[in-house]
Amino acid sequence: MVSRLTLQDASFLLHETATVPMHIGSLAIVDNSSGELTYDRLIEIVERRLALVPRYRQKVRTVPLSLSRPVWVDDRDFDLTYHIRRSALPSPGTDDQLYDLVSRLSSQRLDRSRPLWEMYLIEGLSNDRLAIYTKSHSGLVDGEVSLDIGHVILDASRSPRAIADDQWHPDREPSGVGLAVGALAEIALRPGLGNVLVKRAAEEVGKSVKSTLKDLAKPIANFSTVTRSVPTSPLNVPNSLHRRFAVVKTPLSDYRRIRERFECTINDVILAVVAGALRNWMYSRGELLTASTTLRGLVPMSVYVGDSADSGPSEVSSFLIDLPVGEPNPVIRLSHVAHATRNGNRRKPVRARTLVRLAGFAPASLHAMSVRAAVGFEPGAFNVMITNAPGPQVPMYIGGAQMVDMFPVSPLLRDQALSIGMTSYDGSVYYGLNADRDAMPDIEVLRSLLRESLEELLRVCDER
Repeated sequence: MVSRLTLQDASFLLHETATVPMHIGSLAIVDNSSGELTYDRLIEIVERRLALVPRYRQKVRTVPLSLSRPVWVDDRDFDLTYHIRRSALPSPGTDDQLYDLVSRLSSQRLDRSRPLWEMYLIEGLSNDRLAIYTKSHSGLVDGEVSLDIGHVILDASRSPRAIADDQWHPDREPSGVGLAVGALAEIALRPGLGNVLVKRAAEEVGKSVKSTLKDLAKPIANFSTVTRSVPTSPLNVPNSLHRRFAVVKTPLSDYRRIRERFECTINDVILAVVAGALRNWMYSRGELLTASTTLRGLVPMSVYVGDSADSGPSEVSSFLIDLPVGEPNPVIRLSHVAHATRNGNRRKPVRARTLVRLAGFAPASLHAMSVRAAVGFEPGAFNVMITNAPGPQVPMYIGGAQMVDMFPVSPLLRDQALSIGMTSYDGSVYYGLNADRDAMPDIEVLRSLLRESLEELLRVCDER
């Protein structure tokens, strides 16, 4: 079936470059000591679940003369084995080797001549583990028409849930003439679109996408900080072609303990931990900090559409918050963060169990939705993007193999050296740090400082 890309979807394709690939990734690590999960088994699982994400069998076709936005069309040559690839780590198969591979894979753009996603089964990981790295284009996953493929291959038990047989038959792919005729027919029905024929079509479409993106993006609540200039920082530099990826795994119970002690939210604790880590990272860079120094974070958050969980599905809005990286006292940092989020968030946050109930295993799709919400901001409006998607606190499985770790791989936006993604799952909080390779050769320093920042808050809890 042919359907036209939305203005926002088209904008992701329009503004994507070799140095700013616009795909969202996720890295799942599974315990495969039983040997149940194989490449053939993964192919079988994905093939049966594609009916749940039909857009993953569609590709993008442009319209001749750019008379209208591109369209989704069925890929008549769809080859699942092209999209699901097999890779292996050399001995000894360490975690650091895995993260290096993810860094290389996340640096590469998706092939636009095919459906915009890839999945890698990575073998050779130590201790009888496998890894599955998935990346999907931001224009592909909108949380409504299409979820993330990494979202739908998971099950709540070792026995995969039953999925009805899929009798998919691709529609005939329209010709270029057919696409042009369809675009002209839309213009005839909507006379306002006739301007596309009056001016140079490609330029006009590009301007239309850029000027209307803010209006079509999800509602954005701006803190009072948006009226002030964005702080300068080493986090905002032109993007290079390559990435670095690092992870941190921490106990969720630590955040709950801090939350209860200081009567705030877990999201406040996470942002305070990030602020403390960025503070010490900037010190390691020789940056001059004063008590009033801040970094502006773009923080996509899930909120209710209505007044309660039963009033409608959740949506994701983006908030700007000044992280108090100049404040040396961790309790005061947390207090500043909690005050800012409490005063700036005018919508009730969606509770983790609500998100899971609404959307199954939510994080993969919610991180994609967070990136979509973030793109409504102009380049230079913030220093760092920080996404946080809650997940279920019970084990999940892929083909009978238990997922033991799950790390988000959020993309770098234009002139951003770092993107921080967090996901909570089965008693842990997982950080995925995606960084520009040239701008952040010291990503491992930030990785260590995140742990130290959390431990600093925990020590304060013991002292009080």
